[in-house]
Amino acid sequence: MAGRYGTDRLNMVILGAGLLASLVSMWCSQPLVNMIFFLLSYGLMFWAIFRTLSRNTYRRYEENRKFWQLFDRLKDRQHRYFECPKCRQMVRVPRGKGKISITCPRCREKFIRKS
Repeated sequence: MAGRYGTDRLNMVILGAGLLASLVSMWCSQPLVNMIFFLLSYGLMFWAIFRTLSRNTYRRYEENRKFWQLFDRLKDRQHRYFECPKCRQMVRVPRGKGKISITCPRCREKFIRKS
């Protein structure tokens, strides 16, 4: 495994989803749905193995980092996230303030959104 990426939390989520799809395919009685979940489970498991054995550690690290950023945003119930229309910087604003003027910290672009 020298020089390989190994496992991370995203791999565990992918493997868990593959296991769940495999279990659904076992319990499903309709042939078409059974085949879809069967192929999905194998696809997810091959993807996890590919990520584990990958030598491109920077790309796998970035995938894992983006996954955790998305996961943290889903957990954050007190803030909304908007993308600056000019520079694409993510800006976090508090929820429930109505229409507000948001100033991008990077490029100082002002835009109005409903929080």
